[in-house]
Amino acid sequence: MTLQQQARQAQRAAYAPYSHFKVGCAVETADGEIYTGCNVENASYGATLCAERVAITKAVSDGHRKFRRIAVATDAPNPAPPCGQCRQVMAEFCDPDVEVILCGANEIESSHSFGELLPFPFNQSSLL
Repeated sequence: MTLQQQARQAQRAAYAPYSHFKVGCAVETADGEIYTGCNVENASYGATLCAERVAITKAVSDGHRKFRRIAVATDAPNPAPPCGQCRQVMAEFCDPDVEVILCGANEIESSHSFGELLPFPFNQSSLL
């Protein structure tokens, strides 16, 4: 199963009763393990978890700190990029060359480097 297919499978588990915008994500760690996540909405909107942060957090909680590829799946007509909060979390664990595959409706895909999605990240070097 491709990374994109795993993101689509994760999307089916999304809990999105408010926005009805279901998102799935699959992340491939530097050593080739795959973790998936889906968005989990909450009536208190600020408590909502994005699929990207769920997948990354699952991987990090198992000890992974670097990623090779990330796939994000939605049913939007055009592939939807990760939100700003997700990009910030990705900046903590992704090098600029990490591939981010965006999957929209009707199998429309686009591929970007993480550096293209967030060219000036706030990261550890910003603190020094």
